[in-house]
Amino acid sequence: MILDIPREAFWPLLALIGLLFLVKGAGSDRLARLVLPAAIALIVALYLDWRWTTTLDGPGITALDRVFILAFFAVELLALADGMILLLLLTRRRDNRAEADRHERRLVAADQASLPAVDVFIATYNESLEVLERTIIAACALDWPALRIWVLDDGRRDWLRDWCARKGVGYLTRPDNRGAKAGNINAALARTDAPFVLVLDADFAPRANFLRRTMGFFEDPRVGIVQAPHRFFNPDPMQQNLSVHRVLPDDQRLFFDVIMPARDAWDAAFCCGSNGVIRRAALAEVGGRLPTGSITEDMLLTLVMLRKGYVTRYVNETLALGLAPESTDAFFVQRARWARGAIQILYLRAGPLGPGLRLIHRLFFLPTHWLTGSLVQAGSLLAPVLFMLTGIVPIANVGVPEVLMYQLPVVIGYMGSLQILSRGAYHPLAAVVLSAFSAFRLLPAVLVTLVKPHGHAFRVTPKGRAAHGGSHDRLIVAGAGALILATTLGLALNAVPGWRIVERSALIPVVAGWSVANAVVLLLVAVLAISRPPQREQERFAMGDEPAAIALGDDRRAGALADLSLTGALLRLDDPGSIAPGARVTVEIAGVQPIPATVVGVRPAGVALRFDAPDEAAREALIRRLFSEAHEPVTAPAPHESPMMVLLARLLLPAPKPA
Repeated sequence: MILDIPREAFWPLLALIGLLFLVKGAGSDRLARLVLPAAIALIVALYLDWRWTTTLDGPGITALDRVFILAFFAVELLALADGMILLLLLTRRRDNRAEADRHERRLVAADQASLPAVDVFIATYNESLEVLERTIIAACALDWPALRIWVLDDGRRDWLRDWCARKGVGYLTRPDNRGAKAGNINAALARTDAPFVLVLDADFAPRANFLRRTMGFFEDPRVGIVQAPHRFFNPDPMQQNLSVHRVLPDDQRLFFDVIMPARDAWDAAFCCGSNGVIRRAALAEVGGRLPTGSITEDMLLTLVMLRKGYVTRYVNETLALGLAPESTDAFFVQRARWARGAIQILYLRAGPLGPGLRLIHRLFFLPTHWLTGSLVQAGSLLAPVLFMLTGIVPIANVGVPEVLMYQLPVVIGYMGSLQILSRGAYHPLAAVVLSAFSAFRLLPAVLVTLVKPHGHAFRVTPKGRAAHGGSHDRLIVAGAGALILATTLGLALNAVPGWRIVERSALIPVVAGWSVANAVVLLLVAVLAISRPPQREQERFAMGDEPAAIALGDDRRAGALADLSLTGALLRLDDPGSIAPGARVTVEIAGVQPIPATVVGVRPAGVALRFDAPDEAAREALIRRLFSEAHEPVTAPAPHESPMMVLLARLLLPAPKPA
């Protein structure tokens, strides 16, 4: 078959691959940002010329074929537009860490009494104390002289009011829940007066240096908001269910580590709901309150401030740690809210289509990602199945040579460029699997919101015990299984000449390859939809082998603290001696009172300990050690493995046991 393909069909693809290798080998970020978007723009232009002039009609094309062809082309156009907007965005990048260093030195040297007061708002509705206490205790440990902590309880819970009173923390409620989170914050704004406000979600525990690293940016009078990234101390559903946390970062890293620094360079970064500091004077210029026209009030706030000349600055550092969605149900509650909110702003005067914005900002605030992500994956999964089972064609006049000359260069060029421009943060197979997984539930939400943008209830992302749902997502498992069966049936039928449905034989190899790729993606989607329970009650944090000790009666032994959690620790000892599983010991850790513990394992890595119900003071000290200091969650050292190969291995091999 390959011998029948003209050699010139391979040239565009080979030239593109050569260009990608040359740019990557040069190791110049500036060169990549100059060359790759321009090269992809040229490839896309050639592709669209071919699609428009050659593939929309042809011999034997029926009216039904034409409808399908045009619909498929429309989705492609939307996806290509979204991709080119992203590549344009990535032609710039801003890194504010050096400026944060300068500001921190200035703030530390300043008269501390002269520093402005900050109100810290912790918005909550139904989160449990196990979630809230981390955030509140860590907020109380913020290194800032004039600090006021406020818990904004839209659940109006007496136990939380009493707990806050014992901790000396402000507690605010309101008579109703109008406006959801934005309304909750607006009610608190009316009752507080600090010139700056740090907004935290209930699960985001700030590090002690949060304000030292962010407040200095307000020296620039144009800055209305300073935003820090969302980083997590637990695996997200993809990392957990596919057991890929050793080789694959959480799914929001591309956004926070690559896209937000690029947006910042264009003055198009935006408030992300939590981990942002707001200048109250700037807020006063837009009405003194958060806008409530969308359930994504954070992005809308940035847009209304942008119209007044205020920008959002982004500090790409780990300044707070929160909970990634702990189940697929929690994941979809969160993403459906984001998708609906982003689409809602299209219908608002304050949105990207309203007056008062530069063209570049209109482009960068369009919610194209939410429209294309689900639509493209749905079309990609359904098109070959419909073609093989009905004969309706998604594209006319296409064979293997045309795929090699036009389609593969666009796909490989875009994915390869994005991987280079993201400095390895983009993982193509993982991105496709997650998009396909999301499409099953997000596409209906997106389409409904396009038709009916308002009137949708604000749902809080479940956290803690409330997030632990069923063992699997039945809709996704059933949907993926049905599509795999339909794909297999279509391939089988068209492999037998007497049963063949597809008359255009030139398309058979193209669709067969497409279908096999889809089947792999769908199998991974089905595995992703089957929940794996967390291996540990609490996530561990690396402690850098700091000095610690263990005491068994009068026998005290010094060691090194390898990792620590709220419920246990791993202590390295040169000689465990008589310490054996089941032994009752006392653990001595800097900054924490001695904690009774039980030895649960003795292995080469060290002595594993489970704390025996530490009292409230010890638990709070542990929270400060883990969340207020610069410790990172423990992950096993990643071997030099390809994320793609690890994902494919999950279809054949069992997930490794945790270290």
